[in-house]
Amino acid sequence: MQTITKNLNALEALEEAHRIAFAPFVFQASVSLRKLGILDFIFENRKNGGPTAKEIAEKLSLSTYGVGVLLEIAQTSNIVCKNDDEQYELTKVGYFLNYNETASVNLNFAHDVCYKGLFHLYESIKSGKPEGLKELGQWSTIYEGLSQLKPAEQKAWFDFDHHYSDDIFGEALQKIFERNPKTLFDIGGNTGKFSIKCCGFNEDVNITIVDLPGQLNMALANAESNGFKDRISGHPIDWLSENPQIPRGADLIWMSQFLDCFSEDEIVKVLSTCADSMNEDAELIIVETFTDRQAFKASQFILEATSLYFTVLANGNSKMYPASVFIKLIDKAGLELKEDLQLGEYHTMLVCKKKAPKSPKGTL
Repeated sequence: MQTITKNLNALEALEEAHRIAFAPFVFQASVSLRKLGILDFIFENRKNGGPTAKEIAEKLSLSTYGVGVLLEIAQTSNIVCKNDDEQYELTKVGYFLNYNETASVNLNFAHDVCYKGLFHLYESIKSGKPEGLKELGQWSTIYEGLSQLKPAEQKAWFDFDHHYSDDIFGEALQKIFERNPKTLFDIGGNTGKFSIKCCGFNEDVNITIVDLPGQLNMALANAESNGFKDRISGHPIDWLSENPQIPRGADLIWMSQFLDCFSEDEIVKVLSTCADSMNEDAELIIVETFTDRQAFKASQFILEATSLYFTVLANGNSKMYPASVFIKLIDKAGLELKEDLQLGEYHTMLVCKKKAPKSPKGTL
């Protein structure tokens, strides 16, 4: 990104600065084009050059003025193009914006969860608190309020969360059950989706979901509705309390895209608590999307944008981390890294064990 920026001439750099200044306008226009069905209509009527603004307005019961102002900014933003007969087609950007699953999930998350809160970003940078969270509800962190979000907000949040985790579940389950765990702790289980998949994959495993009470209630209800009430139980916890504790006895502790919800000191606290509960044979598995392990610039960009969500809405002090930071925190928490594996295109699986106690000096 820096190389590209340095190579811009003054006119190009100024144009880019203007695009940044008006980026919220383009974003909201894009949301409106999707919600009003304009992008769908253009694509569905792409034969013979596409529809005109007047045709779009008539078919969708909108004013020609309204359709016109949206299409004008969409054209200069490379979302649509127009031919000499005033007919519109989607560009590749417009197509991906409307039909690519990842782009859709990101856009809905940005609009329904983050947009209003981001206005308070500068306050969060100064205070170290999620100052934008008040736009969603009166909680200390967003995790306390997930079960109380409005339906559109909750859907956008969970769609975003699941989109960046579900694709690797199949590969992860294979690697987990090669180890033949009988007792598994799912730390930060959210809706219980992963725990339910584990029970479906292996008929012998029993799972304890460790999470805040609100999420735990949702997860256990989902477990029961899927027929796993007897194999999935819950342990309520507030990791930000003074002395959080989890039960002993897990063969495997699983945490996927969970630790990025905490500051570095809090991550050490979580991992140390888990390490204290582990015996010498137990394993702890961390799955994350690390910023320094992305093959594509777009992936890194998405992760770094997500860091701002953590800053202004989630908790005020966490982010998407590089793997180099996590490896140091694992060691600091009394764990040692045994395996460092890639999952899919974006995820890393870190398999950890408890450090062996040091022998007293003078002994063999």
